[in-house]
Amino acid sequence: MANRFLRPNLIHRFSTVSPVGPPTTVIPEILSFDQPKPEVDLDLSDQARLFASVPISTLLRSTAILHATSIGPMVDLGSWLMSSKLMDTTVTRDLVLRIVKGTFYDHFCAGEDAAAAARRVSSVYESTGLKGMLVYGVEHAEDGGACDENIQKFIETVEAAKTLPSSHLSSVVVKITAICPMNVLKRVSDLLRWQYKNPNFKLPWKLNSFPVFSGLSPLYHTTSEPEPLTVEEERELEKAHERLKSVCLRCQESNVPLLIDAEDTILQPAIDYMAYWSAIMFNSDKDRPIVYNTIQAYLKDAGERLHLALRESEKMNVPIGFKLVRGAYMSSEAKLADSLGYKSPVHDTIQNTHDCYNDCMSFLMEKASNGSGIAVILATHNTDSGKLGARKASELGINKENGKIEFAQLYGMSDALSFGLKRTGFNVSKYMPYGPVDTAIPYLIRRAYENRGMMSTGALDRQLMRKELKRRVMAW
Repeated sequence: MANRFLRPNLIHRFSTVSPVGPPTTVIPEILSFDQPKPEVDLDLSDQARLFASVPISTLLRSTAILHATSIGPMVDLGSWLMSSKLMDTTVTRDLVLRIVKGTFYDHFCAGEDAAAAARRVSSVYESTGLKGMLVYGVEHAEDGGACDENIQKFIETVEAAKTLPSSHLSSVVVKITAICPMNVLKRVSDLLRWQYKNPNFKLPWKLNSFPVFSGLSPLYHTTSEPEPLTVEEERELEKAHERLKSVCLRCQESNVPLLIDAEDTILQPAIDYMAYWSAIMFNSDKDRPIVYNTIQAYLKDAGERLHLALRESEKMNVPIGFKLVRGAYMSSEAKLADSLGYKSPVHDTIQNTHDCYNDCMSFLMEKASNGSGIAVILATHNTDSGKLGARKASELGINKENGKIEFAQLYGMSDALSFGLKRTGFNVSKYMPYGPVDTAIPYLIRRAYENRGMMSTGALDRQLMRKELKRRVMAW
């Protein structure tokens, strides 16, 4: 497979993108050419080696769960049931949650509280060598009271992380949508968009941050000048800053990296703004950034925003961490854009998303390899990206053990890729959410849909697990 690199003139064009001004169309030029490839032992075909550390009982359960989620009608029925009024009935709700807990929840989640999740992280590391990313599974909060409750859970996550050896844990994760009311995030995003369109528009509450827009960013969410934040909204925003500051401070004191998850574009400007503000405040160690922001490569503006933020961080001499993902909100993004008469902000084809991810990955790896103060988590379930990343690391001579580059996959998914990357010497982590079963339902529904169908994310794992089960049975 040909290697893919950004042309030098594309890097220059990204580096000179104006952070303000009307939207422009920048089409990345991809230069593909064949060249000798270093030998990188990323063999995902030998299931016996890949799953050698997995007990047969775990293989049986994982195979059954992934097979169930590949059956479209079953996924649709389960999703309908868990979203229906039947769940308002105590008997039905208790029965469904009990079934979910013993099957899908135990496969995709780490436990019901921080202590249980920490034990699962330790167990996974000791049996497989894979690290854990701990995250409290709540996703959204509608008011300040819920935000106060959630930040205590995120702080408990950091405290649980402190009980683990550093070799077992990669990071903890926080969701801004769980510590700042949703309506405030929407209002802040609207005001930031309006300021991007009108640079003279003043936001007195705005703190120092990096650019959160580029010429390709979707701005259709805000069509008229928003009202200023009310006194109450400003107070809630300040409280959200204090909540984020409290968890950042604990992570800094414990030397535990903090990843900030991404959301839909209607909220993402406010999330990026808060993520970069906290990076400026807390990323003082040149060798190990504390705060990581998330870049979603399925968005058309991802490459430009990444370059703008990184350029500003270098200008300010602020180390920064990035988690690179493809993205999980394609359907909702398309529906909202269509309802407003605009094209989706997501790339038009899956190949465009793959290209954007791989280009951003190569760019970040080059930056991390040359002594820049950045660290990168490459979160991918795509085997081609995993193989390309492994080759790129070999070409650049990247130290696989210094924590500047690591790979990550969701717990319960893409185990073959995780084990394969780990066998080649990379740090590999599993994103491990925890919390009460009912709060995990939206997360579990997304995982089920990602594994739905024969060509889904879980297809390779299902195939290899079945082969390994057959091999072990025949060997008895």
